[in-house]
This record gives sequence, C-alpha cells and structure tokens, in this order.
Amino acid sequence: MYQKVNTDMNFVGREKEIEKFWKDNDIFNKSMEHRKDGKTYTFYDGPPTANGKPHIGHVLTRVIKDMIPRYRTMKGYYVPRKAGWDTHGLPVELEVEKELGLDGKEQIEKYGLEPFIKKCKESVWKYKGMWEDFSDTVGFWADMDHPYVTYEDDYIESEWWALKQIWDKNLLYKGFKIVPYCPRCGTPLSSHEVAQGYRAVKERSAIAKFKIKDEDAYILAWTTTPWTLPSNVALCVNPEETYVKVKTADGFTYYLAKALAEKVLGGDQPSAPYEILEEYKGSELEYKEYEPLFECAAAEAEKQKKKAFYVVCDGYVTMEDGTGVVHQAPAFGEDDARVGRKYDMPLVQFVNDKGEMTEETPFAGKFVKDADPEVLKDLDKRGQLF
Repeated sequence: MYQKVNTDMNFVGREKEIEKFWKDNDIFNKSMEHRKDGKTYTFYDGPPTANGKPHIGHVLTRVIKDMIPRYRTMKGYYVPRKAGWDTHGLPVELEVEKELGLDGKEQIEKYGLEPFIKKCKESVWKYKGMWEDFSDTVGFWADMDHPYVTYEDDYIESEWWALKQIWDKNLLYKGFKIVPYCPRCGTPLSSHEVAQGYRAVKERSAIAKFKIKDEDAYILAWTTTPWTLPSNVALCVNPEETYVKVKTADGFTYYLAKALAEKVLGGDQPSAPYEILEEYKGSELEYKEYEPLFECAAAEAEKQKKKAFYVVCDGYVTMEDGTGVVHQAPAFGEDDARVGRKYDMPLVQFVNDKGEMTEETPFAGKFVKDADPEVLKDLDKRGQLF
C-alpha cells in the first residue's frame, strides 16, 4: 500500500538531504564496488568545456547521460564513469582573444603562441567549480576527482596511439572534405559552431553563359557564389528532368530546364520570347562539353591531367530556383565535391587561407565576397553574363 504524499513537502530540501547522504556515505563509489565483478559496460561521455557557464541545456544532457549508467548498474553491470574536461577548441581561443584584445590568427602569432596557449590553459578552468557544483545538484555521478583533461600529454598520446592502430590496419586515407571555414580564425569550423552564428543574409546570384563546344549555343547555369566561378570544372543537371534547347527573340540559343524556361526567359513580354527547338531528358546531356569560363581553371585541370568542362548528372539539382543547371566547383560545396568524386573531376581551389582569391585568377588578393561583383563585371564585359 502506498502512503499519500504530503503536498507540503520541501522537495528541494529533500534533494539536498539525499545529496548530502550520498556524499557522506560515498554511495557512488560503493555502487561501483558492489558491481566490480560484473560485466563491464563502457559509457563515453563527451566532456564539457569549463570556460563557459553551465546552462539549462546542460541539465538535460547531464540527466540523460546519468540515467543510462544508473540503469546498467541496476542491471548488474560494472559501469566506470570518468569525468572529463574538453580543453581544446575555438570557444577557448575566442574567449582569450577577447581578454587580450586580439583579432585573428595573425595577431595571435604576433603575440606569441606559447604565451597565448598558457592563457588558454588558465581560461579553460574559469568555471570548473561551478560545473562541479552543478553536476552534484543534478545528481550526476562520475569520478570528478580523477578526470581526463584533453590538453594533458597522456590524453594526447592516447589519441596518437589510437590513430596509429587505425593506420596499422590500413584504414586511413588522404582525401578532401568540404567543411565550413573561418578566414578570420584561420581554421575549419564544426557545424555546431556555425549554427551559433547563423543568420539569414541576402546573396548576389547570377546566371552565367557557358559556350558549348563546337556549337553556337550556351548552357545557362545559376550560382549564388560568383567567386567560385573561376574554379568551375563542370555543369550539373538532373538526369530525370526535361531540358530544352531554345532560341530567343534576340537570336541566342540556350540550354536550360523546361520547368524554369519561362521564369528565366519570359520577362514581361506578352508574346513568347523564345522558341523551343528541342527537348532532352537530363541524362541525354551528360558529357556534353563546353568551353572553360576562365583560363585559370583550364590550366589547373590540365595540370592535374583530369577531364573537365562537361555536363554531369545528379539528383540534387532541383527545379525550384535558377535554370535547372548548377555550376560545379568541387572544392567549395558538399554536393559539388560528392559529384566531383563520382566523375573524377579535378579539384580546383583558387582561395587562400585568408579567404582571398589567389594569384592564378584575375581577382588576386580580393576577399571572396568582394570578388563577387568583379567576377560578374568580367563576365559581362566578355558577353558571358546572362
């Protein structure tokens, strides 16, 4: 029979009493000792960074991560739980940059890497006590007295050891991956870090005219990143969609998606401003060749001895925006890189670690977003901007 719970009970007070009972009687360690002969259940907890205060989101993750080891312990498993501190990463460096009044990688290097690292090691423990109190308050059980610390040599050496095991099994390979990058910090970013600073912005989009090889016609391709056009190596269409070859009233011949032709070519003219000459399934256009938009890309493709400047097919191309044809620069987009690997395209990369266009291009030294209007002016002057 259950007794009725008194509604006047002080729940917070009772929690404090239980917390004190656990601490005074070393209950966590006793729970481990009682299960030491049981089968081991290993639980890996991604550690927090102690240079930031715990918040309500940490309550949820701490509680959920605590429930699983407790449940497994109740099932008879031995569940060692070692607390840890993540002492690497951009959040720590940004905090110290603010403290020292620095801005970016160059200023950090001028200040000195050793003193900067020392400051980071000091900063990382800023809220350690608050994190420990917070963990006790929510009833999180872990060995907080002997934590692993990611900047300590034994932890770093264990990572190198693990990497060596993977290498010995021939499971490592060298390749390219598209990741968010911050030219100010001079480092790749995690998707989590990018999400923290996410905001909606307006981008300059454009339709470029790609001259078809041995034909007096152009493929119209859309982009929201004109600065990537000097690195163009292919054009992508959807293999299942319908594409048309049209002749416009001003005498030009273009290829684009049928579903978007009126939107792109229609304008405000009452009569049809174009005539459809032929229709194709996207897959029929595969491997159709065109002339390079920029000579720098052609030179780099030749240097890598890889075929480029032809139409490829992939289902990621939609009929919602643009022309139904997407320009491909495998060095600057996840879909582009995936399709680039599929067709073994050259990887053409004309941007340095400061986010500036390299000397191979006509826009050397310009930050990529500042290069956008310059690229469009250049194309317009050459008659290749639609």
